[in-house]
Amino acid sequence: MQTENRYYVNGAWVTPEEPNLHPVIDPSTEEVIARIHLSNEAETDQAVQAARAALPGWMYCDPAERVAFLERLLEIYQRRAAEMGQAMSAEMGTPITMSNMLQVGIGTRHIEGFIDAARAFAFEQVHHPDHPDNYIIKEAAGVAALITPWNLPMNQVTLKVGAAIAAGCTMVLKPSEESPLSALLFAEMMDEAGAPPGVFNLINGTGAVVGNCLSGHPDVDVISFTGSTRAGRQIMQNAAGTLKTVHLELGGKGANLVFADADAEAVERGVKRMMLLTGQMCNAPSRMIVEKGFYDEAVQIAAKVAQAVDVGPASAEGGHIGPVVNERQFNAIQTMIQRGIDDGARLVAGGPGRADGFNAGYYVRPTVFADVTPDMAIYREEIFGPVLTISSFEDESDAIAMANDTVYGLTNYVQTSDTDKRRRVARRLRSGMVDMNGANRAPGMPFGGMKQSGNAREGGAYGIEDFLEVKAVAGW
Repeated sequence: MQTENRYYVNGAWVTPEEPNLHPVIDPSTEEVIARIHLSNEAETDQAVQAARAALPGWMYCDPAERVAFLERLLEIYQRRAAEMGQAMSAEMGTPITMSNMLQVGIGTRHIEGFIDAARAFAFEQVHHPDHPDNYIIKEAAGVAALITPWNLPMNQVTLKVGAAIAAGCTMVLKPSEESPLSALLFAEMMDEAGAPPGVFNLINGTGAVVGNCLSGHPDVDVISFTGSTRAGRQIMQNAAGTLKTVHLELGGKGANLVFADADAEAVERGVKRMMLLTGQMCNAPSRMIVEKGFYDEAVQIAAKVAQAVDVGPASAEGGHIGPVVNERQFNAIQTMIQRGIDDGARLVAGGPGRADGFNAGYYVRPTVFADVTPDMAIYREEIFGPVLTISSFEDESDAIAMANDTVYGLTNYVQTSDTDKRRRVARRLRSGMVDMNGANRAPGMPFGGMKQSGNAREGGAYGIEDFLEVKAVAGW
């Protein structure tokens, strides 16, 4: 078992005088695999002051220097990819094959995307050819507090750190205390890449202590938070006193609209996408809503696909899904599964209890409910586990209304072979993203939502924009 009683501030690793150790638990075995130091408000303030002192030198340097830093970081990240894959697999239960391919690989793609976007980004430009003395400058928003979740550690860390670096912000990163080992490793990479003292700082801690300190701190200019909608509200309230900019990427309850003319793999694709990462993704297609003429067949297909999903430990190679992150999450999912049964939904796969073959570990059975109606909790509330609901719709207008009937607006999905219909539906869905017929969004496309799914846009040039202020200069 490793002990990480240190934090990274002002270009150096700091050992606290009085360590406040917190256990990191392997969700596959329920065993403690590490202990980390949870910082207090004084240590958090130390990190913020280091970032504040480093801001002028970093924000006013040549943007090419920041690109060069990202290039060095990318080389180190790729060289140490195996270490990173192992860290994320152990701390949050992602099977090692998926951890190496998805969890590590997505970080690589984001860093590459910021390098490309920063090279082409117009940080300064003439406002209009007819007014050459009017100039637009896009400059760093200032000190950024980056608060990241446990489910996709390097996805969120690289999305925030990469964008902030490119924009010229200095930063304090607070990763989730549930998945801190990958962030500590990332801090080693930032140090090896030569981050100037104070540009990047890492503090582990709870939301109640470190998160509140950062979101209300007068020397923090911008908050970038990914997590639950409940926590997002608290951050906005705490940040209001200092009127700082707050970017939020929050929960979701994505609708997957399956029309009767969808391709043959549409239902199978939707179930597998739902079960990816054991359902612990904010943009999961958790509500499958199927046209009535295809509904019964879709339910049969979905049940068969879910029943074939293998569940196994994170240490095993293969394409199985692993446990959920911790006991609290396991119990919350079990509660929602039981609520689905109690509310009268038809259970067609999975159900309550630990997955077959395990007497330890937080293994949830891949679960599918049919005949789910909009008044049921499992239809409306984010479950964040491998639980799919299936409902039916009458026609295109009904499908759109059902998809939009939610407080969330992150990602919706459309399956149809009719091009005109697909485009009509995409325009009317109230979500930040729409994925259709299994297509993937291209590098640099923005990730983010509407309504109570938040207001951030992450990735590529859109992500850099979130960390910039616009200055209009007349008489240039």
